[in-house]
Amino acid sequence: MFVPALTPSALAYLAPTPSHSAALDDPTIVAIFDAANTYDIETGQLALQKSRTKAVRDLAQQFVSDHTALRQQGRQLAKKLSVTPTPPKQLDLATAHAKAMKELRSKSGTEFDRAYADQEVQYHQAVLDAINGTLLPAIQNAELKAFVEKAGPAFQGHLEAAKRLQKTLAASHS
Repeated sequence: MFVPALTPSALAYLAPTPSHSAALDDPTIVAIFDAANTYDIETGQLALQKSRTKAVRDLAQQFVSDHTALRQQGRQLAKKLSVTPTPPKQLDLATAHAKAMKELRSKSGTEFDRAYADQEVQYHQAVLDAINGTLLPAIQNAELKAFVEKAGPAFQGHLEAAKRLQKTLAASHS
């Protein structure tokens, strides 16, 4: 059974702890947001390569397209604001993403499809929790904050779509 690699604890680096709160400035948040979009693009591209299920491929294509557009908008805003993305010294999200990709690459067929859907649900929930609980409260620039707030419903929509995919796959493969 696949256990999603990206758990809320994998995003614990975002928690406002004394050791990390000083590092959570706008340039760091821009870098984290960019990485989050990049990682889901890569996961979606893997699904497009590996899955033969139309529903999985359709959702993966939507996620790749949406996250590519969102990442580009974030990069354009960072440039406009003269913010140089500065990743934190340790980005647990990168480790979690690498582990998830390794796990997904080891699967095929129905097992892959279910693992991908599970990963997307867990991933989008963790990102939403981080955005709402940690990133938004830490953002200083009003324009950056508005951009991240505007992205929240897109992540929520992706979470709901991934949950629907989970149900569809469970019903069709039971």
